[in-house]
Amino acid sequence: MAERINHMEYLEGMENIGSEIQDKVIAAMNGYHPESYTEQDVRTALSHGQCTAEDFAALLSPAAEPLLEEIAQRARYERRRFFGSSVYMFTPLYIANYCENQCVYCGFNCKNNIKRACLNTEEIEKEMQEISKSGLQEILLLTGESRKYSDVEYIGEACKIASRYFRVVGLEVYPMNSDEYAYLHKCGADFVTVFQETYNSDKYEKLHLAGHKRIFPYRINAQERAIMGGMRGVGFAALLGLDNFRTDAFAAGLHASLIQKKYPHAEIAMSCPRLRPIINNDKINPKDVHERQLMQIICAYRIFLPFASITISTRECSRFRDGIIDIAATKISAGVNVGIGGHSDSADKGDEQFEIFDPRSVDQIFSAITDMGLQPVMHDYIYQ
Repeated sequence: MAERINHMEYLEGMENIGSEIQDKVIAAMNGYHPESYTEQDVRTALSHGQCTAEDFAALLSPAAEPLLEEIAQRARYERRRFFGSSVYMFTPLYIANYCENQCVYCGFNCKNNIKRACLNTEEIEKEMQEISKSGLQEILLLTGESRKYSDVEYIGEACKIASRYFRVVGLEVYPMNSDEYAYLHKCGADFVTVFQETYNSDKYEKLHLAGHKRIFPYRINAQERAIMGGMRGVGFAALLGLDNFRTDAFAAGLHASLIQKKYPHAEIAMSCPRLRPIINNDKINPKDVHERQLMQIICAYRIFLPFASITISTRECSRFRDGIIDIAATKISAGVNVGIGGHSDSADKGDEQFEIFDPRSVDQIFSAITDMGLQPVMHDYIYQ
């Protein structure tokens, strides 16, 4: 058996920007002990007009769970203060599911026996034409992490096509160097989201057995490279349930906060995904991250990062999604299909990355938002 590559060392061709943010995040996470906080610590955090990192840590602690109602009220206040009643809508489009990584929790795992597919430019356009009929103005493009089957130029062509149909184009693809992000920005990409999965580097090593994703520091610095490449905004997330969800949520929030302070012009977004069952492994679930804990995390994000967009995905059920957009989340996906070519019934379909839990159409979610007295937003205010 070949010796595995060191997960903390950059590979050839990977840009090392020498950022200080990784060390700050990991040091703070290692010093975070959620069980050490008391109810008084949580109440003190809620009493502050501006939430500090220490307050954020208290809000994520077990001591905060009995005060979840009060935390939710504060989160709702912050949400209304900065976002009003607006709820932004978008849909993801998976254009390829080939992957070179061996991640034990992911349906795209290169060792997993699934149907692989990579849409060509005609099929991508057909998908986008179909999605655009819904009235949505924002799309998120996703691929598996394979430079062989979905190289930078391929993703760039997808961005160019997307720009003809949508006002905002987001990417959730493999991490890249800053010059590659600059190229994709020139092709029409506005946002880049990267899930760190877990910020515990030891656990990260055990979960990522092979592929470029195994390199922990290259992934953790991806958002900063994207901003250096000119991207308008970046998104952050830990996959809740892979490791201690409280420390991972703390690290993800602090990571976003430090990037926001270093690059105040950049827009910051948070995602809050929980583990979901995947093909050939229906036992993958979020374990101790139940809806109550997920709500605690999202509310803590809202209080700590009041300006940040917070997305709630179709990994969660419709009841929870509808409830959380009224309290803390500001962005919701709709009309979701996580397979390859699933919107226009393209012939070369590929299997999905995970199971979704809310299959509602764009119209159904639009109606649910308006029924709650909230305002669905499909048009990005920056682009006219």
